[in-house]
Parts: sequence; structure tokens; C-alpha cells
Amino acid sequence: MPVTRLVCVGDSFTEGMNDELRADGHHRGWSDRVALGLAQQAAATGDAVEYANLAVRGKLLDQVVAEQVEPALGMSPTITTFHAGPNDVLRRGTDLGDLFGRYRAAVTRVSEGSERVVLFTAIGRAGGTGRLAQLLADRFAHFNANVREVADEQGAVVIDLERVPVLTDRRLWRSDRLHLNADGHARVAAAVLDGLGVDDPEILGGAPGWWDEPLPPAPASSRSADLARDAEWIRAHLLPWVGRRLRGVSSGDGRAAKDPVLRVVSPGVRP
Repeated sequence: MPVTRLVCVGDSFTEGMNDELRADGHHRGWSDRVALGLAQQAAATGDAVEYANLAVRGKLLDQVVAEQVEPALGMSPTITTFHAGPNDVLRRGTDLGDLFGRYRAAVTRVSEGSERVVLFTAIGRAGGTGRLAQLLADRFAHFNANVREVADEQGAVVIDLERVPVLTDRRLWRSDRLHLNADGHARVAAAVLDGLGVDDPEILGGAPGWWDEPLPPAPASSRSADLARDAEWIRAHLLPWVGRRLRGVSSGDGRAAKDPVLRVVSPGVRP
């Protein structure tokens, strides 16, 4: 029977942090949701879907290329999702021009070995409004322009998350302001399935394009409450992140991919 092989490579975004947990303790993520959606669509024609996810949190572009790309292409993927580079952008010493060239070379290699390639622009901010948030948003805007150029050159599908305003709503993010929550991952999964041509509302979780719809207005919040949340974020998330950078360690050090080999996805069972 025809087989669709979905192979996903990248960092924490593709690993699935911080979606709900699977039975094996790994985060589910938009990629698991896409695999299930493709399996549900394929069931109508008796086709099969196989899925592997090689992504590991904290990885830089060169690490994704060195550790994941060739193993992924060795699986003869039908669809490869590639998301790498945002962790490099977060590092202020990164030469963006050099990063963009290495990104282009990586996507060119992925395109050589996969029937379809899916790329992503980065979500430039998670509701932040300060000077640091603006600095990062500007850097990500340059990164995203490069992603679009490379996608056009390689004929890749681009999931343009930067142009989905609702994804800047902090209600779709975990408290670390770096990773989506379950509702955020559900929206990204629907966007990816939509980009791959799936239009069944039962598979998408709503009518095509629902993932772009805004949330209801948020309850009013006082300035003091906002400052308290910012202070807690600095204590619980920013300072530990800075500490890891100073020590030269990563949250992904010593971690293995959650789904390193292809496995068949049942349309009735979540990966």
C-alpha cells in the first residue's frame, strides 16, 4: 500500500515542548498531532502513515544538521519538517548573515532527499512589549524573511507563523514564554495540516483557517500584576537560561529523540 513517511527534525518547537504529555512521558506537540491527522486522512484510502521525530530541545542549527538531517533523509521521507535556527537567533553574538547562509544550505540538502519539505517562520514575540522583546522581534523578522526566501527557492511549504497574530497571545504559551501550550500546539498542527492540503474539519479540529482566529478578549490585568508575572518569569526562566548559556550547557544535552525510528501511526490512536 502507499506509505506517507513523515519525519520531523529540529529543536524544542518540533519536539513538542510544552504540550500535554504522552503515556511515555514525552511531550505530544504539533508534530504528533500532524502525524495523527495524516493517518486519519489516509485511512479513507487504505494508505499508511509512518512517523519519526528526531528533534531535541535546545539544539542550534549546526547541531540539527549534524545530528538529525542525514538520519532523517536515510528514512526516505515523503514529508520532512525542518525548523532550526531560532535558538541561534536568541544568542546576541550570532552573525545573522552567516546563519542565513547555513540555513539555506541545510534546507537545500533536506530538499534533495525528501519529496516535500515544510519550513516555519518563527513566532517573534510571546506578547512582550519591552526593549528586549522588540530587539528579539526585529532579529526574528530578519530570520523569517530568510525562511520565506529559501522556501520559495526550494519549492517548500512555509507555515508562516509570524503572520498569525493570535500566536502572540500569551494564553497560547507556557509560563516560560518560549514554548507553546497544548492550545498553541493544536493551532500549529492545524496550520501544518492545512498547508499540506488537509481540509476535513474533523481532522483539523475546526473549519479550515480556524487556527488563525483570535481568542476572546482577555480579562483586564493591572500593571502591578503584570510586573509580578514578569519578575516571576525572570526568576524561574530567564535567569536559569542565562546560567546555562554562561556554563556552556543546553537543556538538550544528553537527551535522545523521542521517536528516532519510523513507526506506523494508527488513525484511532494518538502517537
